[in-house]
Amino acid sequence: FLLTSQFHIVVHFFTEKVTVGTSSLCPLCTMSFQQQKDKWQARRIMVTQAQLPKIHFNCPHLILKQILSIFQPCTEVLFIDIFHEYNQTLTPVLLEMVHSLQGTTNLEDISAILIKDAVYNAVGLAAYELFDSVDFDHWFKNQLLAELQVSHNRYKPIRRRVIWLIGQWISVKFKSDLRPMLYEAICNLLQDQDLVVNDFEFRTDQFLPYLESMFTLLFQLLQEVTECDTKMHVLHVLSCVNERVSIQIRPYVGCLVQYLPLLWKQSEEHNMLRCAILTTLIHLVQGLGAESKNLYPFLLPIIQLSTDVSQPPHVYLLEDGLELWLVTLENSPCLTPELLRIFQNMSALLGESFTNKISEFFSFLLSGVFTYAIDLCRSFCELLKDITTEGQVQALKVVENVLKVNPVLGPQMFQPLLPSVFRGIIDGERYPMLMSTYLGVIGRVLLQNTSFFSLLLNQMACESGQELDQILGNMIEMWVDRMDNITQPERRKLSALALISLLPSLNSVIQDKFCGIIHVTLESLYDVMTEDPETGTYKDCLLLSHFEEPKVTEDEEPPTEQDKRKKLVSFRLVNGVKSSWQPVTSGVP
Repeated sequence: FLLTSQFHIVVHFFTEKVTVGTSSLCPLCTMSFQQQKDKWQARRIMVTQAQLPKIHFNCPHLILKQILSIFQPCTEVLFIDIFHEYNQTLTPVLLEMVHSLQGTTNLEDISAILIKDAVYNAVGLAAYELFDSVDFDHWFKNQLLAELQVSHNRYKPIRRRVIWLIGQWISVKFKSDLRPMLYEAICNLLQDQDLVVNDFEFRTDQFLPYLESMFTLLFQLLQEVTECDTKMHVLHVLSCVNERVSIQIRPYVGCLVQYLPLLWKQSEEHNMLRCAILTTLIHLVQGLGAESKNLYPFLLPIIQLSTDVSQPPHVYLLEDGLELWLVTLENSPCLTPELLRIFQNMSALLGESFTNKISEFFSFLLSGVFTYAIDLCRSFCELLKDITTEGQVQALKVVENVLKVNPVLGPQMFQPLLPSVFRGIIDGERYPMLMSTYLGVIGRVLLQNTSFFSLLLNQMACESGQELDQILGNMIEMWVDRMDNITQPERRKLSALALISLLPSLNSVIQDKFCGIIHVTLESLYDVMTEDPETGTYKDCLLLSHFEEPKVTEDEEPPTEQDKRKKLVSFRLVNGVKSSWQPVTSGVP
């Protein structure tokens, strides 16, 4: 009967308005109907052969529920296609049915309740088609909001359908000043375990007054439900709330943080539920920021398991596990031994999404010998042989970050990799972005560790059987010629500083290249000089005069720990601030 009600509009139209045979359907509808028929045939076989024995033939309710779950999507897809094709004819029919159903429905009339459910379902499915025909704001205030407040148990299907209907229309036509009224209604629905709405045009300031009660009710619901699918849906809503309010969630997450370890343990056989837990943790870490370090006893073993390719669950958990690892590093105030230990999983993961970003974050967290540098370098050497030029650029950015953070140990860590970079410059790499990255890597070695650059130059001369001066001359000539490949001002400045650092030498090869070096240096200087409006003088726009925490407005996200590390490293390198673990040269961008 429910199926009959849901398809009532289509039946009403085709029985009272027109006579339709198969040939009168448009090609789109015919194709859609045939596709759904084919799917139904396949699903019917599957139900007959596999599903029905599992739910037992002595339970007709479960059999009916299974069949309904197959039919309903088919009828909805067919309805959408027909409504799209015959929009002008069907819209008045549907609006007339909506008008006839205004007001509350007789709770004793099950048929009337199901018909209203079907009509509201149709209005939600056809939301975009009805954009110009329905004043949804007026309907919400004068009809739907009142129906959400009917608390009778028999009216629950209508309440759920109404909030689903609002969810369909909220991104189509819904005024922002009505959202507080909607949030109050949602709070009431959560107390009865009804559905919620994912608001596309979310405004945090309107939602904050309801945040505590909403989060508390969602957490209670998460504890009360027993089905895996339901827990996944609740976790998804919690993640959405967390994502939208960001750091405002911090006062309310204590109970959830205590419950998630228990839920993770209980979901050992349910990997999809564990994926939902990982997603929730991602948003929790982002909301907690540096305070997320308090979650490490629970968080780090989960990341270790999810990113270990030798563990069977990684097939389901890897993608979310990598993203969780990434945001954990991004918000980590320091590199703990436990966090560093997870990096042993990295070599087997290179080439996966997020791994280069993870390596980049580790490079900024360096404070001494990079424990896994040898394995990482070996993996990078193998990886660079088989990946695209874009992939090589991303991998070499990690190497450059290591050189930036640790100019003494960095070149030693990636010593096997640097000769191929040097050869790429001399051979005149044709891909501009890759050539720019090559020059950035060698530029940092030349500028910040001249002794290692001399060793590298001697190694290249021995391998090629050429004179050292010839190798050096070829490199400078190609460097000057390809400076136009470098588009970023900070990279152009780096190359210019690296080249002019050679000028104090009495080497005749360098002196012969003097004009070219000065020319590209002046071009780079012009790129970074800006006029001070107060004094009328020109200054280097890349130079930081003093280090200060960035000021954040209410509408902006606060900087992560990773953002602070990057700014601090840039300040040290640009201004020559000494540290206990690296020598620096003034003026390096």
